[in-house]
Amino acid sequence: MTNYRQKKATGKFGTMPVFFTALSTILGAILFLRFGWAVGQLGFVGVMGVIILGHMVTIPTAMSVAEIATNQKVRGGGAYYIISRSFGLNIGAAVGIALYLSQAISIAFYVIALGQAFLPFLSWISSEYGIVIYDIRMINIPVMILLSLLMLTKGANVGVKALYGVVVILFASLACFFLGKSDIDPSEVNLVAHVANNKSFFYVFTIVFPAFTGLAAGLGLSGDLKQPEKAIPRGTIWATVVGLVIYIAIAIKFTYSVTPDQMAGSELIMSDIAIWGPIIPIGLAAASMSSALGSIMIAPRTLQAIGADGIFSNDKINSWIAKSRPTDKEPINASYFTIAIAMVFVVVGDVNFVAEIISMFFMITYGTICLISFLEHFAADPAYRPTFRSHWIISLIGTIASFWVMFKMNLPYAAMSLLFMGIIYFMITRNKNEKRGFNKLFRGVIFQVSRELQVFAQRADRGSREEGWRPFAICISSDTFKRRGAYDFMRWLSYKYGSGTYIHYIKGFLNEKTRDESQDVLQRLLRLTSVVKSRVYLDTIISPSYTSAIAQVVQLSGISGRGNNLILFEYSRNSIDNLQDTLSNYELMVSSGFDICILNSSYKGFGSKREIHIWISPEDYQNANLMILLGYILLGHKDWHKGFIKIFSIAPEGKKDLERELLVKQIKEGRIPIHPSNVEILKGRGGVTRKEMIRERSMDADLTILGFLSKDLKKGVEKFEGYEDMGNLLFVGAHQQKAITTPENEV
Repeated sequence: MTNYRQKKATGKFGTMPVFFTALSTILGAILFLRFGWAVGQLGFVGVMGVIILGHMVTIPTAMSVAEIATNQKVRGGGAYYIISRSFGLNIGAAVGIALYLSQAISIAFYVIALGQAFLPFLSWISSEYGIVIYDIRMINIPVMILLSLLMLTKGANVGVKALYGVVVILFASLACFFLGKSDIDPSEVNLVAHVANNKSFFYVFTIVFPAFTGLAAGLGLSGDLKQPEKAIPRGTIWATVVGLVIYIAIAIKFTYSVTPDQMAGSELIMSDIAIWGPIIPIGLAAASMSSALGSIMIAPRTLQAIGADGIFSNDKINSWIAKSRPTDKEPINASYFTIAIAMVFVVVGDVNFVAEIISMFFMITYGTICLISFLEHFAADPAYRPTFRSHWIISLIGTIASFWVMFKMNLPYAAMSLLFMGIIYFMITRNKNEKRGFNKLFRGVIFQVSRELQVFAQRADRGSREEGWRPFAICISSDTFKRRGAYDFMRWLSYKYGSGTYIHYIKGFLNEKTRDESQDVLQRLLRLTSVVKSRVYLDTIISPSYTSAIAQVVQLSGISGRGNNLILFEYSRNSIDNLQDTLSNYELMVSSGFDICILNSSYKGFGSKREIHIWISPEDYQNANLMILLGYILLGHKDWHKGFIKIFSIAPEGKKDLERELLVKQIKEGRIPIHPSNVEILKGRGGVTRKEMIRERSMDADLTILGFLSKDLKKGVEKFEGYEDMGNLLFVGAHQQKAITTPENEV
């Protein structure tokens, strides 16, 4: 798929257009048409809750935008560019398309609001000339056509130039409003008074929230700014703060000027308060006109940036959307498409319905931006060096507030919005293999969390017996791709009770060739083990000899933050070369202080993973508890969920009952799930060796666990031979005796 590169910003504007674009949107249609209604519905205290909650979303978003924008070159596409370059194109496109739709639908919202500004004029025409216009869409549709023609012919310059005039009219309107009369005695003001049968808090919040979305308008100019990394932070933060102060002041003015019923009953109640009433419809018209022009200017640029990144599966569609007009670089085709969407919603004509739609999509965008900032803090990426720094708590508050409020506003709409984004994400993922940003952030976060946990675990570890023993195992093998027994055993050990590291040994000296080979082997390991659920950490080691490899491995730090305490070796019953290599290093293994396990893999493998036989000899005083614990740990894995343990011991005549009593008592106190009937004490038979008795009883076992002592390692392979046709064997040598019970349960 062709990837269209983002075009560098032409750089015409500074900070003030960002500030004025954002502020004129904040102080726009909602302020004039719905804010008085909101105060009437909820009362002063309730509407202050709306303002505070809204700014719990917008202020963290503004600070997150400032942070992300000062870390990278920001080009055309505004919030979409920021998200896609931080989270990756897949996530960026899913959010970007939702953002684009909200911007495109916002055009309709502002045009519908602009139509409301004509109501006093239409009322005058009706009374003077008898001309009645019953459907306001007869005004809205021509206005939409005129604005579209203006933007298509004049481009962004006309929108930015109009901003300054709009701001003058806005502040003149607000000045007239604040200087207006009050019919209420201040001593009679009730800060919690509201209309009877009022709307719910979150319904009112949903209708009013578009007033707080001005920062997105400022972001959309990113491709037309000289220094977006400076203009965006300054413009958006100042516009958000100034807007917050003005809204609080207006709420106070409403409360002290008119009753809740008056506020809820008139859309243009500000006209009744202002010292010159006609300035309010003029201000509404100016603000709506500016916001509509701003949205017509911004939405196509977002869509153009999406097309420029080659997001859609068809190259012709991407090329058509990304096309600019040669004369002034305006996104002409994206503008046509945007105007068509806006016209559909203008025809619908319901301002509350449109407000709910854009609130939902803006909320998703804001929540995602805050989430990016939050994750960047924890990922601790050295490449993330913004010149403006927010705090991770602020970003977290914005993230939680955005997604929580989204579901409180309208649960079905929220679910559909997230489903819509999910569908877009998976559609794009199928056609575009781009996961860099998403993986990068989360890998960084996981790395930081893992590092902190490891350090904490290491410092908390005092080698105390009170904690009981658990396996922190490591395995080294050169036969990974021949036999899976050792890996499976590590997988079972680390599933629930411990952690495991599996290392594939590559013989040779470290150089460029062996390093590349080790990387290829590691990727092969990851592919082979991806089909099973595993918590084993995989790695490779390059060393000139098996002895040096073992010496390196036993000195590795455990991935759990605690040192490893058990090492596993493996050899095939058909070839004892690996066993001889292992035994030749017995002094190194013993001196390491590790518990040692040697797995003897047979052609039977682990069979049906049902029967585990543990053979305890009189010499296994030090090994017995570890052997029983390993059997118990294996049963904790779902592969062995139907398994059970049998314990066998060979005792001299006259001591069988005592031996059995001791074993049963040990098992009960340790709460090991072994039924007493599965503990069998055998009498030695003259002329029958122990190995023969083991073969006789455990020929069909899926795993047989036997003990050995360090002195047995010196004798060579004799201890480990003579078990033909049996299933897998595990030889266990404990460095020291393990406690099955915790100290408070010991007797």
